[in-house]
Amino acid sequence: MDAAVQEHVAATASDRDDVLRVLNLPQVKAVAGQAGLDLRKATTAVATLEGQDLSAVAAQARQVERSLAGGQSKIVISTTMIIIALLVLILIIVAVD
Repeated sequence: MDAAVQEHVAATASDRDDVLRVLNLPQVKAVAGQAGLDLRKATTAVATLEGQDLSAVAAQARQVERSLAGGQSKIVISTTMIIIALLVLILIIVAVD
């Protein structure tokens, strides 16, 4: 049981780290600024995410990171939409809770 709890805590911390790492990318900051989204609020909100909500946001963050790491020097529309969806999802989840 102790191992299961430690594994859950590690997975949760990893998910949060993944989201925060993506939110700190210059490309994400640029898209958030252009879309008029408050990146500071989204970053602060990550600490309140848990369970399914955190897992879903982390999955989107990893998708953004893969797209950007794939050698894209410019953000294409699909990646921009994923970034905006990620930020909006974080803000909506926190607003609803």
